[in-house]
Amino acid sequence: MTAPALFRGMLDDAAVFPPGRKPLDRAVPDHAAHRAAGYGQLVGPLVLAAPALAELGAVATEPLDLAVTAPGGPAQLPDALGRAADLPVRLAGFEVAVPAEAAVAEFFAALEVAGDVPVFVEVPRDERRDEVIATCARTGHQAKFRTGGVTASLYPDEAELAAGVRAVVRAGVPFKATAGLHHALRNTDPATGFEQHGFLNVLLATAAAVRGAGEDEVVSLLAERDGARVAELVSEVDPDVRGVFRSFGTCSIDEPVAELVDLGLVPASALAGGVSA
Repeated sequence: MTAPALFRGMLDDAAVFPPGRKPLDRAVPDHAAHRAAGYGQLVGPLVLAAPALAELGAVATEPLDLAVTAPGGPAQLPDALGRAADLPVRLAGFEVAVPAEAAVAEFFAALEVAGDVPVFVEVPRDERRDEVIATCARTGHQAKFRTGGVTASLYPDEAELAAGVRAVVRAGVPFKATAGLHHALRNTDPATGFEQHGFLNVLLATAAAVRGAGEDEVVSLLAERDGARVAELVSEVDPDVRGVFRSFGTCSIDEPVAELVDLGLVPASALAGGVSA
């Protein structure tokens, strides 16, 4: 299958993270199977936390595109770079959280160790947000928004996420998203009651922000739950928007692909060769 350009490389394989928590010795071969499946062009790198690189050599036998998260901040990058140099991997990016106590200028200075590896800076949900985004624009780093997690408080509401998306678009900073985008559409999780963003809603919100839409429209698109309406709007989105909304981490690859098929946005042939849970 030739992937629709709008979705190519959109699904970062975060199978080892909650709620999936797939063991590394399963996640690596499953990732290879995803990349070889009919939907393989939709799949981005495997995402691992920096400490997992110490175990990767025992299971990685084939070349692997890898995104490495550094939840402890830039201090984890030198060790990750050293370990990656001895592994059959290509570093597609570092994803670095801004520690709660970190001053923004000092944090960005510490990122210089990353060298040519693209860096996605997780934007803090506090008063440092605007300074972090502005510094990303100045330094050429990219942004990362946390869109959910294991507690309700980790989910930004539509207004907060809309403000973040509009801010990075105005600043010319591409971004990726992580956590909580379990489905294509805005939804209420039946097990937890959490209000969850849809990855297609984020795509539409980004496209709207790029064309200069106001806050109310961007918020409305993030809140839209009508699958037929979302699919119709997505079918009209210019693939160039992916230069802004780069990808999102998902602990399941098969499920978002199946939802794209159900919405008529990806051909059913894409499901060939999927990895069973």
